[in-house]
Amino acid sequence: MYHYYMFHKPFGCVTARRDDHYPTVMDYFSELHNDNLNPVGRLDRETTGLLLITDDGMWNQKLTHPAYHKEKTYEFTVLGDLTKERIRALENGVLLKGAASLTSPARITITGHNILSDILPSLHPEVQASISSNLPDHPVTFGTITITEGKKRQIRRMMKSVHCCVIELKRISIGSICLDPQLKPGEWKEFFPD
Repeated sequence: MYHYYMFHKPFGCVTARRDDHYPTVMDYFSELHNDNLNPVGRLDRETTGLLLITDDGMWNQKLTHPAYHKEKTYEFTVLGDLTKERIRALENGVLLKGAASLTSPARITITGHNILSDILPSLHPEVQASISSNLPDHPVTFGTITITEGKKRQIRRMMKSVHCCVIELKRISIGSICLDPQLKPGEWKEFFPD
């Protein structure tokens, strides 16, 4: 009997079993005493949101292997102005530094705009410290992006390629599985995939 868990990954923990410097996502599941549990894919330390944990290796592979092209949707906040031209470039595919081919097509929806001084207090203290040297009226863009790949730090690198800097990133869905809005960061629940 396999187990499937939906986890709201908080900022600051790494997607690993063990780490010498940071807490890991698996620390949150130690009470289950199930050494066969593994994360489905990865989220970097600064990214929050939906992370699935399972002991079903075949199901894990179906969600993560590039051949299956599972859509993953994220909410983002970037420092910079995502113009129509920049959005078009991201949607058509961009060349990431060190890559040989363009990223696969993405879908982007812009949900709002602001300036840095208005949102700075709501950001994680670590992020505040890293961007505090920017001008207070620096433009900020909010939106969602859907990708089908999972290259390392892909969305951050995509945004950098169009001169924007990701300051918040939260995964909200993988395929048809959506993050339960009742789950707070650090909380998880068992669920039963279709």
